[in-house]
Amino acid sequence: MREPQPTDIPLPLFELWLNHAKAGSGLEFPNAMSLATADTQGRPSVRMVLLKGVSERGFQFFTNFESRKGRELEANPHAALCFYWEKTHRSVRVEGKVEMVSREESQKYFDTRVRESRLGAWASPQSRALKSRSELEQKLAEVQQRYQGVEQIPVPPHWGGFCLVPETIEFWVNVPNRLHDRFVYKANGSGGWAFTRLAP
Repeated sequence: MREPQPTDIPLPLFELWLNHAKAGSGLEFPNAMSLATADTQGRPSVRMVLLKGVSERGFQFFTNFESRKGRELEANPHAALCFYWEKTHRSVRVEGKVEMVSREESQKYFDTRVRESRLGAWASPQSRALKSRSELEQKLAEVQQRYQGVEQIPVPPHWGGFCLVPETIEFWVNVPNRLHDRFVYKANGSGGWAFTRLAP
């Protein structure tokens, strides 16, 4: 599989690497990525989430808006992603501005989730303190009762998608002598990308 070139467009190249990871890495979740956010004071936090779509617009993921990451993205709509595929010896880092996707897009994805996950999105006050596990189970029981016999469960108002619009995408390739290959593409503000090779 060829490596990045200065003439490449980074998003299709990313998709090529992701598809390679899906096909040959043996990873259960090749779309897993670390998502780093920061609060208004610049204090960072990071967690693992799943990439649910990539397009010319950017990288899409879904979450509870009232979670820590949701609240931080509302206050400071900039984030960073990191993908690492050990078996293919490749990694990709992405930085950029984050935008909310439309309610229609969120509902469309929400409908693809298994029923238990849709009910769980209604039941869980993500990142909030719980008195006990039974409190969460009680909330789930209430939601199950509310939507008993209902197939088209609406997307919760506190849940939906974000899209990270990339400003920087860096590709990393492991090299045995530790002189790894690093290539970075930076958006130039006019729809194009500037390419730079970095020292490892």
